[in-house]
Amino acid sequence: MYNGGDLMDFDFKNFFIKSTGILVGSFLIALGLVIFFVPNKIAPGGVTGIATVLHYLFNIRVGILVLSINIPLFLIALKILGKKVGLKTLWGILSLSVLIELLSKLNPVITENYFLATIYGGALAGLGLGIVFRFGGTTGGTDLIAAILNRYFPSISMGKGLLIIDAFVITMAGIVFNAELALYAMIAIFVQSKIIDFVQEGLDYTKSVIIVSNHSDEIANEIMRELGRGVTGLKGYGAYSGKKKNVLLITISRAEITKLKNLIFNVDDKAFVILNNAHEVLGEGFKNYRYSTFN
Repeated sequence: MYNGGDLMDFDFKNFFIKSTGILVGSFLIALGLVIFFVPNKIAPGGVTGIATVLHYLFNIRVGILVLSINIPLFLIALKILGKKVGLKTLWGILSLSVLIELLSKLNPVITENYFLATIYGGALAGLGLGIVFRFGGTTGGTDLIAAILNRYFPSISMGKGLLIIDAFVITMAGIVFNAELALYAMIAIFVQSKIIDFVQEGLDYTKSVIIVSNHSDEIANEIMRELGRGVTGLKGYGAYSGKKKNVLLITISRAEITKLKNLIFNVDDKAFVILNNAHEVLGEGFKNYRYSTFN
């Protein structure tokens, strides 16, 4: 029997805002790709970088290639990772692919200067990705590959997985195009990552978060279930009141900031939360100490 309460509980306004945010972010990514990256043979990692290389090898439209690579990845990730993949990922994939196709038909190329294309393309793509992340979405691609690798090889964190994939794409670009264009692609990745960090309210790849709440157990369970992150519980007390307080400590990636805040305040809108920049994080889910130094 149909339960009308499920539909009534659905937040259409929130869904519309997030979908629109992902669409805007996808538009900026597509703009950076079509105006700056593709015409100048700059392939800054990811599925769009692979699509750029394949476009010049086989003369297939970039939007079609992005969709052709992403949809199988989405289906594989859906089977392996389950509901964590989500409809927002599918929406991001479809939005990006369609917008690349539409913008490509306008042929809006404005520069053939590699350096300008690298800087402005990286800035536009980074801004777009930052907005997509901020609205809880993703454009699929290498994020899905890294998540699948992490599932089967836990020693390969998401960060390592993304780095491996980007290195592979840049190497492929260097072979197909030339070494100079591969170097420009590396600069583009750097610019892109810094802009993503800026949009996500921080200039560091990771954030350490301290949470003080009377509903700490429920928040910890939500974090572990939805984000798959470990949570450390600490015992504290209020210096003024003398009452015992439960304190949670968690470290997350830049793409998880918005989702974490939503999880916390959906459980306890009076929670006290501190976000700190983490310049280096060693341990499970992040860098292994053995590979983080040259010692």
